[in-house]
Amino acid sequence: MTENRSATDIFRLLADDTRVDILRAVAVSQYEREQVGAGAAELSFSEIYDRVDVENTSKLSYHLGELTGAYLRKSDDGYSLSHAGERIVRFILSGNYEQPPSFGPEPVDGTCVYCGATALEARLSHQFFRVDCTACERQVTGQPITPAQVETRDGESLVRSVKLRSAETGRQIRRGTCPECRARLSAEVVAVPESPLPDADSNLVTSACEACLREYNSPLTYSVVSHPASVAFHWEHGVDVTARGLWEFHEHVYEGRWTSERVGSDPDEYEVVMRQGDDAVRLHLDSTATVVGTERVRRESGEFRRS
Repeated sequence: MTENRSATDIFRLLADDTRVDILRAVAVSQYEREQVGAGAAELSFSEIYDRVDVENTSKLSYHLGELTGAYLRKSDDGYSLSHAGERIVRFILSGNYEQPPSFGPEPVDGTCVYCGATALEARLSHQFFRVDCTACERQVTGQPITPAQVETRDGESLVRSVKLRSAETGRQIRRGTCPECRARLSAEVVAVPESPLPDADSNLVTSACEACLREYNSPLTYSVVSHPASVAFHWEHGVDVTARGLWEFHEHVYEGRWTSERVGSDPDEYEVVMRQGDDAVRLHLDSTATVVGTERVRRESGEFRRS
């Protein structure tokens, strides 16, 4: 059992090649199984002994005893990976503890949210994928990237993977789930009166995870891009927002087509309007950036009215 073990004790268990090999053997066995959807692989003591280079059965028994409860589960059918075992062995197999290969600078499509220029370049910086504007020399976006993500892709394929990962992360955050640990996120909307962002959206959504202490920040308009009303609206106008990177949204805010404003107080209420030509979708949000209502609107006599 692991109830009385500290984090230091848990990670110290991996300071032995044999134990790492045991976890790897269980993961490889799962991968090699021919039956689809058969569930977690469970290896018997003898199967693990055949797969792992260990001096004798006594040594293997000792190592399995140390791993069980933390990284392995034991049943009558054998040993399988626990949640921690799954996470750590995938981390090891993917090599995500390594330094990623270099990437960039490479030109990418998009608009600088600060100056409106389209001279954007992508590169890796401290294991972050970042996009910079070469016109005003400012960073326009940045997000984490894994070494395996870079190792298995290059060029446009890597950029596309970043876009898709960004879209998935945005959906999880909007639904109140931490992309890192899956715990519940708390969110609030804060006004940034001296924000360097355009006046069209000076509201920021801050989401925080009390479990793993990760924080996520985005303009209020960006926080609802993945909402079904936004996805459907843009799709009807030939735009797939689920396949675009954050830097490809900047032109909408810079040119004032996407706007946000506080429309009520006590409690605070907000409104985001996303426009495409004479059509728009209006999203109503509460103080936690939760969408509580949507409506389609159409321009009439210079103003957007309900359609």
